[in-house]
Amino acid sequence: MKEQFNYTLKDAQATAVTPIAPENFDTQKYVDHEQSLLERCADFWKKDSGVLVYRRMRVGEVFAEDSADMKKSLAWQLGALEKSMLFKADVPNFLEPWYGIGTAAAAFGWDYLWEPGQAPAVNGKFETTEQALNYATKPIADTPIGKHTLDMVEYFLQATKSKLPMSYCDVQSPLNVAGNIIDTNNFLTDFYLAPETVSALLDKIADLMIDFTALQKNLIGDALASPGHGFASSRAFTGFGMSDDNAVMISPEFYNGIVAPSFTKVGNAFDGGVFHSCGNWGGKCADIVKLPNLRMADGAFTFGTDPAPNSTEPFPKAFANTGVVLNARMVGDMHLVEEKVRELWTPGMKLIVVTYCATPEEQAEVYDRIHEICK
Repeated sequence: MKEQFNYTLKDAQATAVTPIAPENFDTQKYVDHEQSLLERCADFWKKDSGVLVYRRMRVGEVFAEDSADMKKSLAWQLGALEKSMLFKADVPNFLEPWYGIGTAAAAFGWDYLWEPGQAPAVNGKFETTEQALNYATKPIADTPIGKHTLDMVEYFLQATKSKLPMSYCDVQSPLNVAGNIIDTNNFLTDFYLAPETVSALLDKIADLMIDFTALQKNLIGDALASPGHGFASSRAFTGFGMSDDNAVMISPEFYNGIVAPSFTKVGNAFDGGVFHSCGNWGGKCADIVKLPNLRMADGAFTFGTDPAPNSTEPFPKAFANTGVVLNARMVGDMHLVEEKVRELWTPGMKLIVVTYCATPEEQAEVYDRIHEICK
């Protein structure tokens, strides 16, 4: 059967878990589990080449309606941490006070739109980039969603006694934020007609993001797992993860000249940028890997993960001997994962293979095969 994306699934990367209330979660057991993996994570981060395996526990409910409820969100995520310990891997899972893609949009006055059973959406857009630039923004922390997110961070820390790894919330990249709050046709046209206005807006968004992320960093403290959100993350890693999906619609010239400075500015504030885009960005990977101070980049490499996954072909040449980690997500059986890893691996790569195996037995076999291939 031809490999294809399953459009019938609500979340193709999700794992079914049983929620666990904080008082019923064995915190010390997970602390010991994380500690057992930290040394290999730290060793990988320092080396010029190597491989790690991360069995991601993405909980669908946390990426939909239950992102609104901090108690439900934490219970789902604790269930994920508990289940993750059954699967052989090198990188531990972590908690995330996620609350949707509109966090930074709130600084521009846009509220959330909540549809039953759905994740939140930004409720409104500016007609032009100039309108967005001239809007009198407020700090994200002063908006209702900003306050709620910080409350969520504090609740997670209090309920877990700050012992479990935790990342920042998902605030996207400056480019993605701009794309969420401006009419898309007008915004993209302004790359040609008003590039200075676009640059100024992206820089403004970058400053808002830095301020809000710094507050989270101070709250989370030693529990911080970087780079956060959809990336393999650890207390031993560095950098700040940003979803930059709109990059696939921007030419290399415009991306490097107009977009990259704001992305890099945010990344540099937190030990380096970390790039993600859904879809196929392989044609841009040689440019992306050259972003200043880039620590990691993420992509999907199977049709089970994304309806338009990346071809493996350009990535080894682009990433080998750069020190930039490739976080490669692969929903699929062990044979497909093995095939993709063989295509991606070359000496000089720093590769994290993200798996979604259905059983601990399959995961153990995939884990061993990956490490055998990437000796």
